Amino acid sequence: MSAPTRKLAAILAADVAGYSKLMGEDETGTLAALRELRNGLFQPAVTEHRGEVVKSMGDGWLVEFASVVDAVNCALQVQEILANHQIIKLRIGIHIGDIVHEDEDIYGDGVNISARLQEIAEPGGVALSGRARDFLDGKLANVFRDVGEKQLKNIADAVRVFVSGDDEPDQTPSVEAALPLPDKPSIAVLPFDNMSGDPEQEYFSDGMTEDIITALSRLRWLFVIARNSSFTYKGRAVDIKVVGHEMGVRYVLEGSVRKSGQRVRVTAQLIEAETGNHIWAERYDRELVDIFDLQDELTEAISSQVDAELAGREREQAHKKSTTNLDAWELYQRGMWHFYKNSKDDIAEARRLFQLASVQAPDFANSYAGLAAVAFNESVFGYTQDNTATLEQGMRDAEKAISLDNRDSMNHGVLGMICTFLGDHDRAIPALEKAIELNPSYAQSYHSLGLALYWFGRAEEAVPLFARAIRLSPYDPMLWTFHFIRGTVNFVLDEYDLATIDTKTATQVKGDEFWPYLTLACAMFRSGKNDEARTAYERARQLNSGLSAAHIKALIGTLHPPYLEKILAALRQLGLPEE
Repeated sequence: MSAPTRKLAAILAADVAGYSKLMGEDETGTLAALRELRNGLFQPAVTEHRGEVVKSMGDGWLVEFASVVDAVNCALQVQEILANHQIIKLRIGIHIGDIVHEDEDIYGDGVNISARLQEIAEPGGVALSGRARDFLDGKLANVFRDVGEKQLKNIADAVRVFVSGDDEPDQTPSVEAALPLPDKPSIAVLPFDNMSGDPEQEYFSDGMTEDIITALSRLRWLFVIARNSSFTYKGRAVDIKVVGHEMGVRYVLEGSVRKSGQRVRVTAQLIEAETGNHIWAERYDRELVDIFDLQDELTEAISSQVDAELAGREREQAHKKSTTNLDAWELYQRGMWHFYKNSKDDIAEARRLFQLASVQAPDFANSYAGLAAVAFNESVFGYTQDNTATLEQGMRDAEKAISLDNRDSMNHGVLGMICTFLGDHDRAIPALEKAIELNPSYAQSYHSLGLALYWFGRAEEAVPLFARAIRLSPYDPMLWTFHFIRGTVNFVLDEYDLATIDTKTATQVKGDEFWPYLTLACAMFRSGKNDEARTAYERARQLNSGLSAAHIKALIGTLHPPYLEKILAALRQLGLPEE
């Protein structure tokens, strides 16, 4: 019996529509058509897009891909070719999630959800989870239209579903609000319901609601209704659309608390007030040991997830609008949409949009923080000819952001990142500690502080900070960097197995960046896995043909010298040239 292996992967589930009916009508013809489909189309398409068929069920397949883009392109190619097939029509579902290989079979969230998505896809169509769609660029993402939250069979939480078809999703008529919406995203947190039947538990549910309101209020980009106004709804059965109407907010967070013995179950739902559509929902089951620690833990988990979901929602909405109709906030969000794609062209477009936002609203701090973040990425990924000049301009933009809003954690965070790569320890560490102080639930700040500690020779202190970042934002658009940097830290600490796990995860989440492959190559080499090390190294060279020791020093030359030399020593033995 082989030991189970767990990893993150994109899973494509395909099934023949109406298979039983086809077999009943013409068994011989159906089997012949299936053989032709499998050998002449499906398997070649999977191979072309770097997939692996991990399970075949006769009338269906489960296929594993390292990249959602590859999975989607494979699905669309197969469906396009089959569009006029007289017999066979496929339903295809795609999701990215954890999978487990065990005893020549495959299990896990990625498998279960993709299989359920396949069941609701139209014959000849592709159904895609919202999480999977987040990995697509604009052109490919626009192939799919949003059909809202769906409750899939045997899946506890609703899944946002996108299906291949018209570019524009159906629009729901808007509801005119009694109070005008603020000029930035807005939310009301309703008092969490005490479902325990125990009046003494009321303080727990009320206290957690108040703490969530406080935590969300730390997000300077978010307009949060004050506690006293939100609590006017306590004990009332309310219509979410009415709450949005009365409070003048775009989003509403509601939930419940149920205690049974020493177990507590908390549910939370984030809802778009105008449409009543669920954006996100989660259930938390915990042991009740210390009630105050539990309250803090749940507050942090819920508020950090709401932050991530709303930010993603705002980016998506801004991306769908015509550029000519965007205000400064929407220009910033559209810029962040491109920023997270991280290609050279996307980073350039992000810079353009942030600059437009700063011109349109000169006192809008976020646009300058965005420009500083762009400068950091241009430097680390080699998108600029003069790293020092780019970083120094980024520092000026970060300082401008702080001068406009000294209470925004992102502004201090980007200053800390810039100062890290400039080798300025005395400014970098305090700036990042300030970012965490301002918003203890902001995952990126923990990641950036971990990076800074590693950068200045304190790798052992950095490791727990990456675990904290991943816990706070497990679906972060920059999750691959959390894993990649932690993998690099583990490499310099001689934890080669841990480094391999993290860097493999990074390449599976985002397979078009060269840095994770370099660290993976180093870890594999030091583990004695020379063939895999060379494969990873060659993949890095494919993604960055100019790799050399000089090039790496130009990008990360301020890294703690012993760490830098340890990385270069392994890469030189794999063939890295000096120039």
